[in-house]
Amino acid sequence: MKKILIKLSGEALSNGGSDYKQETLIDVANQVKALVDEGTHVALVVGGGNLFRGKELIEKVAVERPTADYIGMLAIVQNALVLRDFFESRALETRVSSAISMQQVCEPYIPKRVERHLEKGRVVILAAGLGQPFFSSDSTCVQRALELGFDMVVMAKNGIDAVYDDDPNKNPEAKKIKEITASEVLEQNLTFADPAAISLARENGLDLKVIGMDDISKLKDENIGTKILAE
Repeated sequence: MKKILIKLSGEALSNGGSDYKQETLIDVANQVKALVDEGTHVALVVGGGNLFRGKELIEKVAVERPTADYIGMLAIVQNALVLRDFFESRALETRVSSAISMQQVCEPYIPKRVERHLEKGRVVILAAGLGQPFFSSDSTCVQRALELGFDMVVMAKNGIDAVYDDDPNKNPEAKKIKEITASEVLEQNLTFADPAAISLARENGLDLKVIGMDDISKLKDENIGTKILAE
């Protein structure tokens, strides 16, 4: 696995709050740098849930779903810019590539440019989702991974280190699943990711892996996390 796309939730950057937690940013930067130093090409997709939740806005005021989704994309860009500057401060060369054009603060998403950055050992943060409403950040991960030829999508979770047959935070008897197919994930209605993203990965032969935030630097270890096989 030479090209890895890592999905981070926005909440993970703040441990569930709205403020960024420096300890978390330091840990993520160090782990990503370890991967880059060993020659892995790394891109990130980050969510924006720590800053904005479209569903909550729709319920409170007369805002349409597409508008709420676009606002969410702007929150993602904010997180991406924070990560970029923090990574750069720790000698990790980073670029933000946005699906929504805002050239004063980041580059527009151009696949060949992203590939060139990766070849030069730079981390690329893919921001603003797919630039279209009704698509989750999970779907963004899978679509970008397929378009850019990544070997795997790795979903780094906050508070959980793998996929379980039940919620381990509520059921201490929940069993960790080491390997499962995408079809089984959909049949069993496991909710660690958007079903549309799982289906897209299955249809295009892309494997996924679910790990904990603390295991990013060890993501290639077969004993870490859960691997979701396309089939």
